[in-house]
Amino acid sequence: MCGFVCLWGVGDEDLAERMIRQIAHRGPDALAVARLPGAPVVMAHCRLSIIGTEDGAQPIHQTDDILVVNGEIYNHEDLRAILGESAFETASDSETILHLFRSGASRWISRLDGMFAFVLATRDRIIAARDPLGIKPLYMARLGEGVAFASELKAFDGVPVESVEFIPPGGLYDTRDGWRQWYRTPHGAAEAEDGLDVEHTAKELRLVLEEAVAKWMVADVEVGSFLSGGLDSSIIAAIAQKVRQDTGRSPLRTFAVGLEGAPDLKAARAVAEHIGSRHSEHVFTADDLAEALPHVIYHLESADVDLVRSAVPTLFAARLARKDVKAVLTGEGADELFAGYTYHHDYVDEPRALADEITRALGTMHNINLQRVDRVTMSESLEARTPFLDRELIDFAQSIPAELKLRRTDPEAVESTGPTTEKWILRKACADLLPTDLVWRKKAQFDEGSGTVEALQEALRKLLGTDEPVSREREAALYVRILREQFIDADRILENAGSWTDERVAV
Repeated sequence: MCGFVCLWGVGDEDLAERMIRQIAHRGPDALAVARLPGAPVVMAHCRLSIIGTEDGAQPIHQTDDILVVNGEIYNHEDLRAILGESAFETASDSETILHLFRSGASRWISRLDGMFAFVLATRDRIIAARDPLGIKPLYMARLGEGVAFASELKAFDGVPVESVEFIPPGGLYDTRDGWRQWYRTPHGAAEAEDGLDVEHTAKELRLVLEEAVAKWMVADVEVGSFLSGGLDSSIIAAIAQKVRQDTGRSPLRTFAVGLEGAPDLKAARAVAEHIGSRHSEHVFTADDLAEALPHVIYHLESADVDLVRSAVPTLFAARLARKDVKAVLTGEGADELFAGYTYHHDYVDEPRALADEITRALGTMHNINLQRVDRVTMSESLEARTPFLDRELIDFAQSIPAELKLRRTDPEAVESTGPTTEKWILRKACADLLPTDLVWRKKAQFDEGSGTVEALQEALRKLLGTDEPVSREREAALYVRILREQFIDADRILENAGSWTDERVAV
């Protein structure tokens, strides 16, 4: 995982270096600035080495092309075999992007399987693109007569850029051919067709999920897993532990955080014992929350109340994990794919509307939960991986009828969390992986299960010097103030900041 800056038509190496240093937390292992001779391009890169640790330095400069990448290409070994190993100069997965481009195929980018953002330049052309759901960030701005690209908004802070915008998920910008939407999220199915075998569907979902987890564990360094004790992270951790066992490796490292006595800590401990992982946990306090807020808001690049609340425990989990590993698996994406939010219950009798809402929500993840996970983990130089958002898993999950994701169930039945059960087909597919009471445990948001919401009130009262309960409006105003204190161009950050586009998601 990395961060990068690219200047096209500007040619200022000192500026590129200054900008990359503002996001150097994304890649502490190496920092480099390079120019492509004879072309109006300067690229800067900071590297967190995960694959090709010995020779994967960037920018990658070969003959008339130069490339910077943030992310991981999980099918790089297959692509190497197809493209010809002799063409490669490094063991880096990122180099496959360069050779796919050189292949001349019209839809070469669609062959990339992973999470990524990149900028590739030739002597007279520049291409910038992003993975299907926007797991990895990429911003673009006008700078004089040229264009600037960066992995985070803060790289532009204090730089006289204009028209800052994000490259959309599944989007590609080409100075020669213009904009393309190279990937579109498949629309979700609604009602089950006659004769649909639910048992078979659940088993196939399990196979696709297992394949996704194994794929997203590919690395030249150890990969751990966040473990909140909730369904999603527990499923990922259980499968990942099985992958490590099957390949003769040491137990999976798992990481949990919360207040003393928090439900998530207790649940995570039980899951870790059940799957046999090597578990670590961290107990935080209200004082820790108060101290962490400026760091969280600065790196999050948002003052949105719900994002900040969920980002704080993510920060503590990232700090804990980074002591032992460089990369972790997370459960992000399961709620969006399988109808896991509280507001989804409003759609229990409207499968078509639920399928439409799931598709819509997947398209907004890039500036909500995915922004939180990327910014906060990378603030600690930790790579977060989201196997639920594997492209093949998305395709399969979207083919599952929405009425199997959110299902009316008998409250007395074992396969139930109440009158309606969210993520029903996912629970069924993975029921044998975990204890029954956990599989059918009612969902709690990360900030609730970890105890953050209650402790945050204490922290807010301390920061504001009051004994009265702090309203949501006053909390929001405080976060905006903290953000403004840390940026030169705070308005630009706020204008582009991620936020919940539908308040029901935060319920």
